[in-house]
Amino acid sequence: MDDTSALAAERRRALDSVQSLTEDLASMIAASESANADDEHDPEGATVAWERAQVRALLEQARRRLDDVERALQQVSEGTYGKCLRCGRPIGSERLAARPASRTCISCARTA
Repeated sequence: MDDTSALAAERRRALDSVQSLTEDLASMIAASESANADDEHDPEGATVAWERAQVRALLEQARRRLDDVERALQQVSEGTYGKCLRCGRPIGSERLAARPASRTCISCARTA
């Protein structure tokens, strides 16, 4: 799989995550608006507010991942993909295979 294919696959996964989490959050909000639940005193588990906060955090993480992939795709078109933004050296192929949107080489990532 070449760089563009790996990034395209990663972009698709990120878009799917954003869409799924956005739908989950919307469902949670709609369900809580139509229910009169006192979840703050439910001894059985997490509160609706906590669950919403979790989904919001996951959604923000998915959006950041999508932004990272979009940035990497831009770097491919500019011819700068695979270069560390900190030191300018090439990012190892193993790192790019594991994290296609990596912006730093493993050495710089360790010191960050």
